[in-house]
Amino acid sequence: MPHFEVVTVVAAPPEQVFAVCLDVRAHTRSMASSSERAVDGKTGGELSLGDTVTFQARHFGITWRLKARITAYDRPRRFVDEQESGPFKRWHHVHHFEPDGAGGTVMRDVIDFASPLGPVGRIVDGILLGRYMPRLIRTRNAYLAGTFG
Repeated sequence: MPHFEVVTVVAAPPEQVFAVCLDVRAHTRSMASSSERAVDGKTGGELSLGDTVTFQARHFGITWRLKARITAYDRPRRFVDEQESGPFKRWHHVHHFEPDGAGGTVMRDVIDFASPLGPVGRIVDGILLGRYMPRLIRTRNAYLAGTFG
């Protein structure tokens, strides 16, 4: 199963970064290049433990829907979102937030995912998604970090 981590330093305290990362509208704005929008579940405001949201976005010329649930929540240190339904066989995303010692935050995204379709999915993960997904998360994080500048 593919695994990757993305580390982003944000010039804001962990509480603020934690909150913006759970804000549905901030998330959809950060994914504007894929026309992402919230279409079901909690479609606005800040997500909390147990909340679900279904995002619809366009990637690779195809419109996808992914329903995610917040399955762990330790404000302002960590939360986890997991796919309940959608394009992946598995999507598990842990968001960590640590003070950087200078008033900012070190945000660390730890993601495990797998495509469906057995061997074909593993090939897609290795050739395509293994590069695409970290780039997508880095783009999202750059946008979110820029909201504090």
